[in-house]
Amino acid sequence: MPHSNQKVAVCLDDRTRGELEALVRSGSVPARQVRNARVLLMADEDRRDGRRPDWYIAECVGISERQVCRIRQKFVREGIDATIERKQRSDAGIPKTLDGPAQAQLVALCCSDPPAGHQRWTLQLLVDELGRLKVVASVYRETYDAEHPLICMDEAAKQVTSDVEPALPMSPG
Repeated sequence: MPHSNQKVAVCLDDRTRGELEALVRSGSVPARQVRNARVLLMADEDRRDGRRPDWYIAECVGISERQVCRIRQKFVREGIDATIERKQRSDAGIPKTLDGPAQAQLVALCCSDPPAGHQRWTLQLLVDELGRLKVVASVYRETYDAEHPLICMDEAAKQVTSDVEPALPMSPG
């Protein structure tokens, strides 16, 4: 694996080069994909019109030299699909905790003046206020851990007034 500061050579075959050229000419793909495709085309060592230095590519495309280096490295390590397509977020399927109206209340709260005696809103003050306004029922201090899930058996407050089973007799030992 190349070092992070070592320049890697980008060599495109004819099929990949054709795909990238079509992508650049297309008007219906995200700008990030077009930018990455242009970087790879300009960095291609197998073409005379490629083989551009990183500073030149960065200037033409409008990004930093470091980003050009990262795009080169990603292509060499992971291939064309990983370089062009956006990586799927790890939390993509997890439903959001706050819906739109609750987020709006949180933003409005953050933009308002903090409570008396405080210079700014802290996370704990926001949590307390959201609970007081009944926007959220409660906020757990720890993030969700799939290996050790927090299971809430009953949210209603109930007091046990009688024993369900008779107590065991005392014994020495």
